[in-house]
Amino acid sequence: MVTHFEQQDQLDRTLAALRRQTRPPDEVVVADDGSRRAPTVPAGVRLVRQHDEGFRAAAARNLGAAASTGELLVLLDADTAPEPAFVERMVALPEALPEALVVGRRRHADLAGTSPEQPIEQVAPPLELTDPAWLRDAYAASRDLLDADASSHRFVITAVLACSRWWYDEVGGFDETFRAYGGEDWDFAHRSWTAGGLLAHRPDAVAWHDGPDAGAREHDAGARLAETVAVADRTSAPSTTWRGLARGPVDVVVTCAPDLADAELLVTVDSLLAALPRAVVRLSARHRDLVGTDPRVVAADADLPAAARLHLEVRRGLFGDAGAWLALLDGLDGSAASRAIGDGRAALQDLRLLRRAARWGRPDLAPAGPSLATSLHAWTEDVTLASWLGGWAGASTAREAGTASQRLGGPPMSNPSNESDAGRRQDGTDHSTDHEQEPVGAEVGMSDEGSTFEPEEDPEGHAD
Repeated sequence: MVTHFEQQDQLDRTLAALRRQTRPPDEVVVADDGSRRAPTVPAGVRLVRQHDEGFRAAAARNLGAAASTGELLVLLDADTAPEPAFVERMVALPEALPEALVVGRRRHADLAGTSPEQPIEQVAPPLELTDPAWLRDAYAASRDLLDADASSHRFVITAVLACSRWWYDEVGGFDETFRAYGGEDWDFAHRSWTAGGLLAHRPDAVAWHDGPDAGAREHDAGARLAETVAVADRTSAPSTTWRGLARGPVDVVVTCAPDLADAELLVTVDSLLAALPRAVVRLSARHRDLVGTDPRVVAADADLPAAARLHLEVRRGLFGDAGAWLALLDGLDGSAASRAIGDGRAALQDLRLLRRAARWGRPDLAPAGPSLATSLHAWTEDVTLASWLGGWAGASTAREAGTASQRLGGPPMSNPSNESDAGRRQDGTDHSTDHEQEPVGAEVGMSDEGSTFEPEEDPEGHAD
């Protein structure tokens, strides 16, 4: 499926390249985003069009996908011409793993003045332009997304993308509320990942973009800001979502047991939300009355949001500083879907792995891990709300709290007012990963060695 707008010459080159594929596509659909004149396409190529209402690439891609009939979808832009083995290599993984989202390698060349009929693999290399270093480094650092994590949606490019039709529909296609340049690919990849999908980069599946990478071109600051806001409002992952504003999807959901004592509940919830201001807490009706009005507090039976990554069940009270709560959430590395905390007073769940296991009816894809140590304090009756709010709960009850903390498997806590690590998760160092076996028997490793990729240059102009 080829997305097009006012690019007849480039479209001719891309369609010519598709005719030379080692695995010829069963059908080719061109989706036109409202060009003034309908593009000319050869016999056998299906053309679908939508009215010009501004930049609506997301809607055009959905239109093209809806017009196709194949079980595998390969997405290209009109200005991105594939080498002969592109289709064959792109569909190999989603054909075997239907929940895989595969991104190819987009190279750049100045193709002005070249004939559309010239083989792209011959004409493009001598005219090659610089690749974006931040993207190249990201693929290298993640072993071509084999070590993908919750932030890896940033490395998905719709101009060279493949997935199964089933997974495209399962994820919901592209969000058509994106009505300006960029962002719809990151959103789609983010939803794919949180739903339990896999990511992969095929560096040997090459397509050539006519012109430099978008990041190398000048951009309107207002448009770039609008794109960043749009992505932040739709993703829950570190590195693209909001750090403190209460907007956008929820990443962490906390459920507190209904039998927590009043002071126990108030200290736990206040401590937790001070550390995780964007978390949502599910409480019983009595506890909601106790906590009072707070948009982050919802009914205990509220559905877990589709974008949420972690679920923390609190069975008995906990409290501590921001660093302790953040370290607790880092306890899931993608190898286990659930881990009990300390003496069982809480449990942490990886919702992504649980969704994947439920989809395939494979509990082994979501194994329980060993008990998780924490440096949070175990609440006791000696910890009053006044002592927590006053900042002396961790000092005046040092012996009791320290002993309780050690019983939970962690070192004694520092004073709960210490928030030196408060920004760590918001800085993007928390990554959800996936080491589990894939559903059809072969192993697809998704691991996290604790490293975080930081782009060397601004990646916001990622989609072209």
